Amino acid sequence: MTLNYVRFGHGSPLLLVHGLGVGWRSWSPIIDELAEHRDVIAVDLPGFGDTPPLTGEVSIAALADSVADFIREHDLGGISTAGQSMGGRIVLELARRGVGGDTVALDPGGFWSDRERAVFGATLRPSIALVNILRRFLPALLGNPAGRTLLLAQLSARPWALSRDTVLPDVRGLADSPSTQAALNALIHGPKQEGASSGTVPGRVTIGWGRRDLVTVPKQAARASELFPDAVLHWFERCGHFPQWDAPKEATRLILDRT
Repeated sequence: MTLNYVRFGHGSPLLLVHGLGVGWRSWSPIIDELAEHRDVIAVDLPGFGDTPPLTGEVSIAALADSVADFIREHDLGGISTAGQSMGGRIVLELARRGVGGDTVALDPGGFWSDRERAVFGATLRPSIALVNILRRFLPALLGNPAGRTLLLAQLSARPWALSRDTVLPDVRGLADSPSTQAALNALIHGPKQEGASSGTVPGRVTIGWGRRDLVTVPKQAARASELFPDAVLHWFERCGHFPQWDAPKEATRLILDRT
């Protein structure tokens, strides 16, 4: 699997891994500022953006394999990584495997209880189905505060305060990406995230969590900290599931300070 990617900026290399949505463009709210300080490489996971889907089963392990292969093929051993949501889980999985360098995971999946995972599936599936139904009306709906609040209450702590250009690519990507449903199934039905014993990860690990995250709820941060005892936990106040939406300056600074 060859991953589509973009690369620009200067400084030490930084690999960005997105979650469910549009692909690398999910980082658009903060990627330019990151590129002022880092050699930023942002990938499209299989079945998202401009990367074709996997030919076999879609699993978190297989998606992580594709990123690990990309790192190896591009001679990026020891590269710092940052991921959000599903991408946050993937970069933690890479750290667990000893791949990469410093790691920043924003609101990662995989640390839920069985009940929380069931709620995750039961609430996110209808939301994605609604986005598909409203696909051609999304620009207009997301162009006003009431529409954003209606559609994004699960994803953002302050959806009315966001701009259409910030949220439209990711919301549209939920409808358009061919691997959205398969990746969602992998999150819901696949194994939970394994941890890494103290001293076994290749660099510093930082986990950022929104206090108002309704997708990966804040209580899961304690489990993530237990499974990754070397990790530093950072709380984003008044922030939902997308720190790059709700707290872009803080998310940028966290990634720069911890990689």
